Amino acid sequence: MFGGKFAYTIPATMLVPSREVFHMKRSTLIGVVLLVLGLLAFVVPIPQREDHSVKIGDAKIGVQTQSSQKLPPVVGIVLVGGGVLALVLGSRER
Repeated sequence: MFGGKFAYTIPATMLVPSREVFHMKRSTLIGVVLLVLGLLAFVVPIPQREDHSVKIGDAKIGVQTQSSQKLPPVVGIVLVGGGVLALVLGSRER
């Protein structure tokens, strides 16, 4: 019944991906992550908190400041460039 002439078997090469396919997917994934991080570096500010205080005996006088600054544009350019390079190299590998 199960071993008749219409039985279909899957070749073993289809069950396990080759190293080339895995490597291409990995470089493409790295490229996409770098590209997204590079674009976010241009838009999303990074919050910073500073605490200035003086403690005299049991008394503490302090000021806490908060500011948000974006990363330097060079960081975003390098991340975007690395992402594009990884995507191009990932698409060429086969």
